[in-house]
Amino acid sequence: MTKDQKVVAIQEIKDLLQDAKVVYVADLEGLNAAKSSDFRRQAFKQNIKVKVVKNTLLQKAMEQIEGVDYSEMFPTFKGNSAILISETANAPAKLIQGFRKKEEKPALKSAYLQETFYVGDNNLDALANIKSREEMIGEIIGLLQSPIQRVVSALQNKPETVEAKAEEAAPAPAVEETPAEAAPEAPVAESTEETPSAE
Repeated sequence: MTKDQKVVAIQEIKDLLQDAKVVYVADLEGLNAAKSSDFRRQAFKQNIKVKVVKNTLLQKAMEQIEGVDYSEMFPTFKGNSAILISETANAPAKLIQGFRKKEEKPALKSAYLQETFYVGDNNLDALANIKSREEMIGEIIGLLQSPIQRVVSALQNKPETVEAKAEEAAPAPAVEETPAEAAPEAPVAESTEETPSAE
C-alpha cells in the first residue's frame, strides 16, 4: 500500500468514526467468503456498517479523532480486525451473538459506546443486554405518561364535581348585619315637686 493509499484509507476510517457513538472492533478471521458476506448482509439489514481494516491504519485514524481517546482499545488491535458502526448500542453485540450460534467467529475485541470502553469478548453478553437509547426513552415515556393520563382522565370525566367542590370551598358572602336602632332615650322626668304655697 502506497503512502497516498494509506492516507485515503485512514481518512475513510475517520469519516466512519467521526460522529459514531457506537464502535465495535471484531475479529472476523476464519469466516470464509460466503459466511463473511452473510455476516455483512445481516449487518446491512440492521443498519450496521462493517469495514475490514488494517490495525495500524485504524489506530492512526482513531488517534486523529477529536473528543474521544480510543487508546484503551489499541492493545486489542491484533490479527484480523473489522469495525462495526451502529446507531443502536446493543445491535452489533446481538448480531455477533446470533452469528456465533453456528460459528466460532466473529469474536469481540473491544467496543466503545455510551462513553464507556469494553475490552474483550467476555463483555459480549453485557453489551447485548444494554438497552438502546430508544428502549430507555420508551420506558421513561411510559412511566411519565401513566400519572399524567390519570390526571387528564380525572379532569375530563368529572368537570361538574370539580366545579361543585370549588363552589363549596368558596366562602359564603357575609350577610351585612344592620345595627339595631338605638332605643329612644327615656324623657327626663320633670321635677313635679310643688313648692308650698304661701298662706
